Amino acid sequence: MRDYILTIRDLPTEGKPRERLIKQGPEALSLRELLSIVLNTGTTKEGVLEMADRIIRDYGEKSILSEKSASKLSKDMDIPIVKACQIVAVGELGRRIYEKNESGFSTIRNAKDVYEYLQDMRNLPKEHLRGLYLNSHNRIIRDEVISIGTINSNMIHPREVFRPAIESNAAAVVLAHNHPSGEASPSLEDIEITKQIVQAGKILGISLLDHVVITKDSFASILANY
Repeated sequence: MRDYILTIRDLPTEGKPRERLIKQGPEALSLRELLSIVLNTGTTKEGVLEMADRIIRDYGEKSILSEKSASKLSKDMDIPIVKACQIVAVGELGRRIYEKNESGFSTIRNAKDVYEYLQDMRNLPKEHLRGLYLNSHNRIIRDEVISIGTINSNMIHPREVFRPAIESNAAAVVLAHNHPSGEASPSLEDIEITKQIVQAGKILGISLLDHVVITKDSFASILANY
């Protein structure tokens, strides 16, 4: 029997996210509560709080607001396209305002910088392949989830990696993916995919600076070891 799931309706009025936002301000709310306000309602299969929990847990805190494809997000998370559009719109709104007031995002100098920037990937239950797209000063201008699921050469094609780079006029790319097993050493498949991406980048004139494996407690640079 499935455990009973607490819904917004079950909460006392003063404990509901929207009421708390009005009375206490957005800083008082957890990420789960803020996302539940964006989503507004759940579905017949799960409540809005349960949905918010699942999205944050499986997609990652940074990844969810970096995603630009509503269709991809809807498919990956099995949520209605309208809700995926709501999340993508909020992410884009914040990104545009941030970029208007800042010269860029983080600067990536080495694999450790990648590991520090992608802290939200350390505890993801599934493998995520993430692309960090850099300008000529190695500052991040785009952060994108390329795929979710086991990373293999049949699923990852150079076009998925370099399409965002071309769209954003990026000078270089850094790839990163997590190993939920906790083993930081790259697999033979990881190394082979990296070699393919390096060669494709040479043709396009966009460098792959690194491909970093991330675990809960460590990381490894693939390019530094082959």
